[in-house]
Amino acid sequence: MRTIQTWLTTLATGLLALTASANITPPAVIPLDNIIAVVNDDVILKSELNEYLKTIISQLRGQKANMPDMSALVKQGLDRLVLRSLQLQRAQNTGIQVDDATLNRSIQGIASKNGMNLQQFRSALLADNMNYESFREDIRKEIIISRLQNRDVVNRIKVNQREIDDYLLREKDLGPKKKLIKFSHILVSLPDAATPEQIQLSRNKVEKVLSLLNEGADFAQTAVTYSDGQKAMDGGQYDFRPTTQVPPLFNKIIKDLKPGQISEAFRSPYGFHILKLEEIKGQDKHIIPQTKLRHILIRTSALISSDDARTRLQQLHTRIVGGDDFATLAKSHSDDTLSAKEGGDLGWVSLGDTVTAFEKVYTVLEAGELSKPFETRYGWHIVQVMERRQHDDTAQFRRAKAVNNIKKQKTNEELQTWLRKLRDEAYVEYRLNDQL
Repeated sequence: MRTIQTWLTTLATGLLALTASANITPPAVIPLDNIIAVVNDDVILKSELNEYLKTIISQLRGQKANMPDMSALVKQGLDRLVLRSLQLQRAQNTGIQVDDATLNRSIQGIASKNGMNLQQFRSALLADNMNYESFREDIRKEIIISRLQNRDVVNRIKVNQREIDDYLLREKDLGPKKKLIKFSHILVSLPDAATPEQIQLSRNKVEKVLSLLNEGADFAQTAVTYSDGQKAMDGGQYDFRPTTQVPPLFNKIIKDLKPGQISEAFRSPYGFHILKLEEIKGQDKHIIPQTKLRHILIRTSALISSDDARTRLQQLHTRIVGGDDFATLAKSHSDDTLSAKEGGDLGWVSLGDTVTAFEKVYTVLEAGELSKPFETRYGWHIVQVMERRQHDDTAQFRRAKAVNNIKKQKTNEELQTWLRKLRDEAYVEYRLNDQL
């Protein structure tokens, strides 16, 4: 590489001399984009790191966080670009792709969440000095990595009944007021099969970090600067979650901390950790609105057109309004065989239990009110609201949340192991120091 660069420099010098002697104005010099890391068969360019750092710095300013030391930010950014490159290479080698239609829908969704149409969103990116095409490709890469992680890690995580029961038992032991905690984390990682020398280097680093924190250094800024954890760029902060969603080793440390207090450094198979308990709050009952419904469905088919189905339901609607019994008509005419046997009764329904088109109709009806015929993907319906209530769904909600939280915790642990293995098995050569 240096031989090539020397040759290019000599060639450039000769060309400049030649143009000068010929009284020709030389073209503008275009600086080469330097390679700052080699990752297997891929390279990371200095321009990529600069763009990535620009995004991170913008996010930190948006969060009004203290800006960390730039050399630490550069190291963190380069490490994340290396991991991104490794994941994208694995995705490419195993055939994971994202087509333009999927990418366009995703960007449209991002724009909508920000209250903009696509043109307004593009203008906002330009106002922030962000290239739209580069943004598109970054989103494509994020989707690819998400699909890869889902396939290799997330979809392989299983939660069994014993784990759910143990989770709920631990939650019950917390007392009637279930705790939600917000905490921050710094990780100084260790490689697999770390040597004594590597362990000592990490121990020295974590002791230095702890010393800085004890002297009053900002935890979030210190996390951005020194942490190897997934949340490092977010200041190491994890938002409110039940203690049962926190790794057991962390729980053992956190239970002895008061809000604002920082733990001593402690070790796990992943490395050395420091925790800060930010805040504690209670977790109340989960009360949800429910509606008791009954309906009559006429399905469309090759023999029954949409107009025919609507006409039949309009006739049934007229008969019900005229005094005919809803349940009797449902048993005789509804194509929903399960509810027809119960007189069309769907039981107590929560928001989200039915398709959107069905939900939009019944949610605006008064108790006892009968809808006009309407269409969903299942066919044509009439629906009647029988009763409404506020239901204590705490038991079911906690069980469903237990499954989600256990899976999330196991996923975080497995993802860390998977990323570390991906990194340990790769060829990575840093050339950043040569560029500084």
